[in-house]
Amino acid sequence: MPTPEDRAKRSRIVVEQLKRSEIYRDYEKAFRETTGLPFSLRAIEAFDLPHRGDPKENPFCALMAGTNQSCAACLQLQHKVEQEAQLEPKTLKCFAGLCDSAVPVRVGENLVAFLQTGQILLHQPNKREFTKLTRELIKYGAVTDLKRLEEAYFQTRVLKKKQYEAVLRLLAIFAQHLSSLSNQLMVSAEQVESPMITRAKLYITDHQSEEVSLREVSGAVNTSAFYFCKMFKQATGLTFTDYLARTRIEKVKNLLLNPHKRISEVAYETGFQSLSQFNRVFRRVVGQSPTVWRAKLPHQAA
Repeated sequence: MPTPEDRAKRSRIVVEQLKRSEIYRDYEKAFRETTGLPFSLRAIEAFDLPHRGDPKENPFCALMAGTNQSCAACLQLQHKVEQEAQLEPKTLKCFAGLCDSAVPVRVGENLVAFLQTGQILLHQPNKREFTKLTRELIKYGAVTDLKRLEEAYFQTRVLKKKQYEAVLRLLAIFAQHLSSLSNQLMVSAEQVESPMITRAKLYITDHQSEEVSLREVSGAVNTSAFYFCKMFKQATGLTFTDYLARTRIEKVKNLLLNPHKRISEVAYETGFQSLSQFNRVFRRVVGQSPTVWRAKLPHQAA
């Protein structure tokens, strides 16, 4: 079972790969230009401020990040919002009343990243609130230029609750696209790998519709099952069983695009030995049943 350190490392790798993808770059650009809000894809347990240096960073938040006390408070908020957004989108308010939101990117049962935005108010800022806020900041020695801070605070973007909910729905839809892309990256990660691992992947691809075993694959690449298992996990970040499952599920998803193919037919065609095994693996990898996944396809919705 992967350790928290393994999961965090894998998350960082996947996030870097996603950020290099064309779909991510196009969406990031469109999101910022359309909403005017900051946007971030973050690995789990990143422990930094998600919008620091973002071209759409809130001026007030940028000033606050420059003081140790308020920076620490922002980091605590980030940790809390990530803890509460493990399964579904979550919005929390900071000490200044600004909203910050995280949307989980999950691959089956595994959390791999967060999409984040925020630094907005859901109501018009007023003098009374700012006066109360500055008293607290002065008390903790976190303010050096009140005039500049006040100007920045009243420049904060204000959205109606329904507007902001619509923004988060857009993020949730994109998170689903990234989830699918993450699964593909886990199967075919771009990395320098040994000829043994390359041969093993090719063998798995060629025999994925059969009842292929670890011993069979290790034998095909002329090594012991123990050594192969260790080297395969080190090279791919996945166990042999998980890699085989993800490879089969990618084939399943392609076959399910054909509305005339029955789900049971696809299951056996891709090497699963029973429908219960197929449904269990599909749900673990994709995060929903094959019936639900197929019903959301465009040709099914039409």
